[in-house]
Amino acid sequence: MTELNKSGIPETHDTGLGEARTGRCEPEEPEPVEYQLEFADLPGLLRAWRFEAGKKLGRSKALPQKEVAHRMGVSERWYRSLESGANVPLTLDTLTRLADALLLGPDERTALYWYRLSEVSDEQPAKNSDSRFDRLTEFVHAQTTFPTYLIDHAWNLIAYNDLMARWFPWVRAPQANLMRWVLDSAEARDRIVDWERQASLYLAQLRFALIRTPDDPTLTGLLTTALRDPVCRELWDAGPRIIAFRQGGRFRLSLPHVSQAEFTVTAQVLLPAYRPGVRLVTLLPA
Repeated sequence: MTELNKSGIPETHDTGLGEARTGRCEPEEPEPVEYQLEFADLPGLLRAWRFEAGKKLGRSKALPQKEVAHRMGVSERWYRSLESGANVPLTLDTLTRLADALLLGPDERTALYWYRLSEVSDEQPAKNSDSRFDRLTEFVHAQTTFPTYLIDHAWNLIAYNDLMARWFPWVRAPQANLMRWVLDSAEARDRIVDWERQASLYLAQLRFALIRTPDDPTLTGLLTTALRDPVCRELWDAGPRIIAFRQGGRFRLSLPHVSQAEFTVTAQVLLPAYRPGVRLVTLLPA
């Protein structure tokens, strides 16, 4: 059985992280594939998705508009109007047929459905949720086994436990923001071993958040600042992706003040039903 030390990671005599005991890096398990997209506006997304659908079907070019319309059971004229940006009524049934026709994955479907539901904000807390939210922050503070934290829709830190602060002292700073730390700080590039890959995944999550709330000043500010960095700009331009929620993300960390050896954790994410947009995250040994 794995024993945990005071830092919340396994002891080196039985780590559960083979590299800490043997000095070798165990192969990483691949995370689920997220489809690469090019645009945040609906017409641009549809064009990108037609191209991706063509590749999934083994073709060298995009799925023709006529074929998409046929797959949906609508007229080619109707689909052309949709892709040109016309104000076409979209029912949930129509969106489902559109997603099926374009062979969309789960995150892409979530982004597509958001266009139909965008007039309904999910960032507003439920009525009388303050007391339950206080209990949630108390729950975070009470965790003593693994680093745990609470963030809002824009990755602002709301609460964290002592272990999270020990692993990542930056969380104690006023207005601490996880996305900003990952993309903009030199410290993150030292602490996250595969930083470039992780930065690409965080940018994909930021892209999805901007689809949901394109006028959010914190989100737009995060993107503006990140794109000043040449590496982030290259990642954003070369292969942007959309990721709705990243459950079970794996991170290889170098935290000398916690462990002499590099180690890997997975992020387990919970979404409180009464406070949409908020995420409760715990870092567990991989």
